[in-house]
Amino acid sequence: MFEFQQYLGFLLFLTILTMGFWLMIFLVHFVFYWIGGALWENFKEKRANKRAAEQ
Repeated sequence: MFEFQQYLGFLLFLTILTMGFWLMIFLVHFVFYWIGGALWENFKEKRANKRAAEQ
């Protein structure tokens, strides 16, 4: 059976692991959102330049 200090250490380990997991998920989504927004803005700018050149 666990002693109390081992139990606290295990809980601390699980807490840090869980925080790291959710931070990784957040950062991955944030980076994809950032890249997607940059690509979309680049696409809109190129489309606007193409339309301006046609006129």
